[in-house]
Amino acid sequence: MPGSLQSKLLNNKIAESDFIVMPEVGIEPTSPYGHASLSRARLPVPPLWLECEKYNQVGGDGQVTGYQRGPRILYTISMHEARLYEKLPDGKVHCHLCGHRCIIPLGEFGVCQVRENRDGTLVTLVYGCAISQQVDPVEKKPLYHFLPGSLAFSVATVGCNMQCQWCQNWQIAQASRTHGLMETRHTSPEELVANARANRSHSIAYTYTEPTIFFEYAYDTARLAHAAGIANLYITNGYMTGEMLDLIHPYLDAANVDLKSFRQRTYTRYTGAGLQPVLDSLKKIKDLGIWLEVTTLIVPGVNDDPAELTDMAAFIAGELGTDTPWHLSRFFPHYHMPDTPPTPPSILRTAFEIGKRAGLQYVYLGNVAGETHTDCPGCGQTLIRRSGYTILTNRLANGCCPACGQAVSGVWEFSLIGK
Repeated sequence: MPGSLQSKLLNNKIAESDFIVMPEVGIEPTSPYGHASLSRARLPVPPLWLECEKYNQVGGDGQVTGYQRGPRILYTISMHEARLYEKLPDGKVHCHLCGHRCIIPLGEFGVCQVRENRDGTLVTLVYGCAISQQVDPVEKKPLYHFLPGSLAFSVATVGCNMQCQWCQNWQIAQASRTHGLMETRHTSPEELVANARANRSHSIAYTYTEPTIFFEYAYDTARLAHAAGIANLYITNGYMTGEMLDLIHPYLDAANVDLKSFRQRTYTRYTGAGLQPVLDSLKKIKDLGIWLEVTTLIVPGVNDDPAELTDMAAFIAGELGTDTPWHLSRFFPHYHMPDTPPTPPSILRTAFEIGKRAGLQYVYLGNVAGETHTDCPGCGQTLIRRSGYTILTNRLANGCCPACGQAVSGVWEFSLIGK
């Protein structure tokens, strides 16, 4: 810690300039350097270990008047001006990053809780704040038709622009709503690319949470990754704007979009978002020439009606193409839906048959035991066999079936990456 800040902490004389606003956090920090009473949601700019044990009502003089114990968290704070917004009268800003298109008053946050209107400038609070970095098989994303058997360096920050009741990564995706930003350290885009290269990854996947909400961080990383010959993948809920896709598409090589339902009421009730922006994103991703795969988590009683699945399959086949892979994933009880039973295998099989009847050439079951196959749409021979995320055999020859010569849609060679 810089000596000047240490001295201020010891003497309880921290200036306004030493702090920035954080979402959903109101604490009186304690540290080895002493105590200081702060106004709501303000933390020192340099990284500090803060034991969040005192919270809540804050008077006009900035004194904490209520207390509640909380976890010990390291807050690494990074302010970076956002892209894709416009300034409005009265200090408001209009964010054009995601489907919510938030109009944000001074001092407030967008739905994502990681973009703040600070003095009339929209800033992102998660630039450089990678909460997760790890190496995954690209099949885990899932992307079955993009460099099969390769490694994807996976990165995420906290935050999401949806609030899915079944969220599989809620501990980090919903963290900005539940307890603010989490323990992390600043990792620059240059460091992410270097880490990907060090781990022999052919791609960087922006995943686990929602890459749209850390767009500036992903965008700067993606440009550097392409310059280094590394592909970029979005694993996303699709709730972004056309403006965002126009900006990222020269550097984005593939996306897996989670189409959660084909009913607006389901999106409203279970995710806090809308269906149409997702459908628009799917069509635009396809039109931009970005390799696209679609995933649907089938939740019993939510989106498993055969009529809805038929409508969804027809949209994929008719608007995105019959060569678009559709991943049907089994639900397991999680987050706010602990009492909903796992998806019965019979429903997954029904969904699979619905996809095939719609003319989809590549339909896969996920979160289930056993092998998955990619079969030739021409002669039906099995071309790629997988067990879990492991490739058992890959018989493709230059992206084609060796038996009948039928081309199989996908990105199979490194030389195809880059625009």
